[in-house]
Amino acid sequence: MSDTPKIDRRTILKFAAASVAVANAVGVRQVAQGAAPRVLPADTLPNDVRLGGLKDLNAYFPWTPSASVEEWKQRSEYVRRQLQVALGLWPMPTRKPLNAVVHGKVERDDFTVERVILETGDGLYCTGSLYRPKNPKPGKLPAVLCPHGHWANGRFYEHNDATFEQELKSKAESIPSGRFPLQARCVQLARMGCIVFLYDMLGYPDSGPIPFEIAHGFAKQRPELSQPDRWGIFSAQSELRCLNIVGLQAWNSIRALDWISSLSDVDTSRIGVTGASGGGTQTFLLGSLDPRPAAFFPAVMVSTSMQGGCTCENASYLRVNTGNIEFAAMIAPRPLGMTAADDWTRELETKGLPQLKQHYSMLGAPDNVEGKYMAFPHNYNQPSRLMMYEFFNKHLKLGQTSPIMERDFVPLTKEELTVWNGEHPAPARSVENELRILRGLAADQDAQFAALVPSSPESLRKYREVIGGAWDVMIGRKLPAKEEFVQENKHKVEGEELLSFRSVIRLKGQNEEVPTYFFLPRNWNKQVALWITDEGKSSLVKDDGSPKPEVQLLLDAGVAVAIPDLLYQGEFLADQKSLASARKVENPREFVGYTLGYNHPLFAQRVHDVLTMIAFCRFSKYEPEAVHVIGSGRTAGPIAAAAAFQAGSAVNKVAIGTGGFRFALITEAYDPMLLPGAVRYGDIPGLLALVAPHPLWVSGEGDQLPAVVTKAYSAAQSTSVTAYSGSTDGELAAAAKWLLS
Repeated sequence: MSDTPKIDRRTILKFAAASVAVANAVGVRQVAQGAAPRVLPADTLPNDVRLGGLKDLNAYFPWTPSASVEEWKQRSEYVRRQLQVALGLWPMPTRKPLNAVVHGKVERDDFTVERVILETGDGLYCTGSLYRPKNPKPGKLPAVLCPHGHWANGRFYEHNDATFEQELKSKAESIPSGRFPLQARCVQLARMGCIVFLYDMLGYPDSGPIPFEIAHGFAKQRPELSQPDRWGIFSAQSELRCLNIVGLQAWNSIRALDWISSLSDVDTSRIGVTGASGGGTQTFLLGSLDPRPAAFFPAVMVSTSMQGGCTCENASYLRVNTGNIEFAAMIAPRPLGMTAADDWTRELETKGLPQLKQHYSMLGAPDNVEGKYMAFPHNYNQPSRLMMYEFFNKHLKLGQTSPIMERDFVPLTKEELTVWNGEHPAPARSVENELRILRGLAADQDAQFAALVPSSPESLRKYREVIGGAWDVMIGRKLPAKEEFVQENKHKVEGEELLSFRSVIRLKGQNEEVPTYFFLPRNWNKQVALWITDEGKSSLVKDDGSPKPEVQLLLDAGVAVAIPDLLYQGEFLADQKSLASARKVENPREFVGYTLGYNHPLFAQRVHDVLTMIAFCRFSKYEPEAVHVIGSGRTAGPIAAAAAFQAGSAVNKVAIGTGGFRFALITEAYDPMLLPGAVRYGDIPGLLALVAPHPLWVSGEGDQLPAVVTKAYSAAQSTSVTAYSGSTDGELAAAAKWLLS
């Protein structure tokens, strides 16, 4: 079984009680923030870029192509994994039968339209219209997937009289049936010999059961659906499993591709994808995730500017250190066509397209990318569609004579398009059905984690590849290099037995700083202990700057000790008050993805600080023989464990106090400890298992460690894991004594 806590009332009470007990005990010895002598002058904050403004979806997202094929291979593998983690698709959910229903054929002069219902999850559906040529050529046919994008009423979209009059006047449309632009592209592609599937985005007309108002209009957290045992989409619990609307939609796109590829008359080597606006987002996301389609045409969405404003286009981690231009680059060397308009994409030809052309040339396919700005508002109008037809004619080898022109057609009515009827009733758009979808996906995630629990060296490698690969994305940084540091000593005290330094460690490339106390005994044994606490250095350093007894134990044995303030601890706090809530971008909608889709979570940023300190200690000019990590406290322990995993062989021994903390108990979306994906990837037990084979000491978990931890250490053929179950008051001293053993 998975060691992720089962979310029942008994489990909630058990872990909540443990967390409260430890928090209360820690509070007894807690020193007020900033009580230790400062490294920086009074009223001076670290010169750290992270204290500045947050990045949001309206920032600037330039992209620099890789210099070589090998460099791009490594980069693209990471970006693809980042996408999969962000979208809840690492590993992919279990592919269950789609139970496809195809019914209600409507015939026109030279094409037909059928209604399609695919069951893509437990209560989750992908619905749409399947267009076919009425008298196709012999042999298998090319296919095109069409996610429709943000057009009112989706597949049923129709310009109103005033809008269509303007479209005709501006030459955005030229024939009467251009009033139905979504139908128009499908009809023309079918007339060109393609099988076309135009499918609903979540929340649009036939899609169910999550309503439009939630999928695309979510604005306020729902406390009643933000509990450990009852949670909906956009809640803290949903974030902790990386379950989000953009991920569910991407899964629907993948399953739509599965289905159309399974049709006996489809040529799977000639599948294209095209959509505009939010459908453009789905187009390049599918291209980034799946190697099967042959050509892609995302319209009015690829840009260095606004990245997608809807809740269905954002997710935690999705665009941290990346963006839509790089997502489009993930399609290469497969053909890529794009249009831009008088919207956020207007600069495509000068910002984005030149880099994509350089990228395609580097990959040996310079003729496989094209883009064009057209002076129209945000659209997928006839000039854009004509460009798309020529693009697919060339790259899907349709054999049509150019120039390709649209002909009028008899549009289908809403009644002819809707997939639901008395024989096939629509699922209710209800909270209970929303929860059913999420429960099914969460159960599948738990089953996948349970199957990965290691039992041998080989399975441990797989565990580290999958679960470790996810935590690698969630943390988002490796160990810094030796040349990346600057140390600035602010104060030095030389005693007979001890040297102490107050220093700022600066990570140059990232513009980050870590105020730190260093204690160096005269009898130094070439070992360094990096000690992380919930409050920062104030909890281990006395008011006079001398070390507290637990630290003195290590110093007496000759071990040097480094004690930093992590981000928003100690000297990072102007008012000396710990953060009650995580920072968020200036967006009135309470969706975590608008912040964490572009910025690392605070948990990860603090891990970055620990990695900075590990690397600084390891690469010190004094050349220590061992660097150990101690993390004591319900926040510091997990942070130290994550850093130890990322640091790999740069760390020797690891001592972790968890305080009984579990991510699974977080209910507030802006809890400072919120780390999206943490529950999906094993919570605290799953993280501790990744520390293997480092010698590990753990407190806060009782006298019996979680099974996944003991199994990981057994698989690593290491017995160096110790559980401490003594008194809380003696925990820090016990950690120090273990480190010396």
